[in-house]
Parts: sequence; C-alpha cells; structure tokens
Amino acid sequence: MRSHGVSNFPDPSTDPREFKQSLDPTTAHSPAFRPALSACGHLLPGGGQQNQNAPPSQAQITAELAFARCLRSHGFPNFPDPSSGGQITHEMLAGAGINIHQPAVVQAADGCVGVTHGLLTRADVARFVAGH
Repeated sequence: MRSHGVSNFPDPSTDPREFKQSLDPTTAHSPAFRPALSACGHLLPGGGQQNQNAPPSQAQITAELAFARCLRSHGFPNFPDPSSGGQITHEMLAGAGINIHQPAVVQAADGCVGVTHGLLTRADVARFVAGH
C-alpha cells in the first residue's frame, strides 16, 4: 500500500481489531487508497474478498447492538438496531430520520465505537458515512 502512494498505511498486526484501530480514518479517503487497494488486494487473505454471504458472528451482532444502544443514549433515540443479518444501512438511518452527515451524528458514532471492543472502528464509521 505504501509503495502505491498510501504513505501512512500501518503495519499489519496479528489481531485484526488492533490493525483496524491503527488505521487512520482519513487514510481510506485519500485519493491513492482505492488504486492501491486494487493493486494490492490480491495479497490479502482470501485475495481481499470478504464473504458477503457469511452470517455475522454473535460477537458482531452483540457489538452492533451495543453501538446502536450507545448512539440512542447519546442523543439519537431513533437510531435503529441492526437487521437480523447484522447490518445497519443508510436506508434504515434515513427512515429513522438520522442524517449521517451531521457532525453530531459522526461525533457520537466515533465516541461509541469503543463499546464494540474493536469490531467497529472510527475508520469503519468514516467509510460508512462516505458510502463505502
């Protein structure tokens, strides 16, 4: 990634949660990130392809529920629980009247990632807000 223009890309760790936490949220938004990921993705386990059909683990569901509860307690009482598939979508949030581009929403989400014990990170929030 660094050799393809993402100079602040962190070294990998044995703990995926630790690695995700070390990834600066602005890194994924840099102009070089997508081309570098395209060039380097084949080096990731499984060729960089995540199994989108794999059901979420119980830990993921628990983390996402805790995240939703945290956001509700931080001023967004309509924040929805994840779907049975473990997803929170842009459509779900819009239906709940939540504008994810409001700074207060992003700030609350960034503050709530800690309740997920690394399963969601500030970088995940940034990617979600950006629509990725």
